[in-house]
This record gives sequence, structure tokens and C-alpha cells, in this order.
Amino acid sequence: MKIEYDLDEIETTAEAILRHVHSKIVLFKGPMGTGKTTLIKSMVKKLGSIDVVSSPTFAIMNEYSTAETVIYHYDFYRIDSPAEALDFGFDEYLEQKAWNLIEWPDIIVGLLPQEYVVIEISKISDSKRELKLENIK
Repeated sequence: MKIEYDLDEIETTAEAILRHVHSKIVLFKGPMGTGKTTLIKSMVKKLGSIDVVSSPTFAIMNEYSTAETVIYHYDFYRIDSPAEALDFGFDEYLEQKAWNLIEWPDIIVGLLPQEYVVIEISKISDSKRELKLENIK
């Protein structure tokens, strides 16, 4: 699935994504500055969290709550190996029925279960983006 959107349409884009994903493990790919965290903020809001969403670049993982579930938001930009993710319990977080929203996922792909979603974002202009959503089974 492809979606082209303006940044002021991010809320409806987040809704569309949530309707089309077949897994709660969602990988976000794209160059720095394409809006991965911005899109995740909208998704977390649409999932029902009122928590303040920020990039977990230095913390590696942030946790948000909703009335029904927990959302884990990762940024693996600064890790050097899959072992670092395992050291803080990444595999245990994946086993939960929670949402796992993962930025910069390339280094941990080998740790993922068979089903997950890949969202690749590209910048068309300062205010326009394109994303490709693929459900992996």
C-alpha cells in the first residue's frame, strides 16, 4: 500500500495505517528528517494515549499507555549490535501483546517474529511525504 500525504494530513494518515496493519510490530524506515517520529506521535494518539511522545534516541525505548494496552517506541539508531537490544530485554517486549513501534530497525530485523509491518517514508517536499506499507508474513 502507498500513501502520499501532506504533513497537515498526518492524523488521517495514522488512521489509515492503523486500519491496514496486520501486526502490532511496526518498523519505520526512512532517512533522518522524513517524519518517522512525527508519524509515530500521531499513531500513539490515535491508539488512545494521552502521553507526551518524544524520540527515544538517547533512552532507546519509551513506553506509552492507553486504557487497553501499552505502546513501546524504540529508536535503534545508536545501538551497534542485536545483542545490545537483547541486553535491555527487547525480545521480552516483543512477546507481549503490546504495540512495538521501531525506528531504525535494520540492526534488529533478525530478532523479529515472522509477522511484522514495514513502513518506509520518503520526503517528496518540505511538507509532503510518501509512505509504503508492507505487511510481512
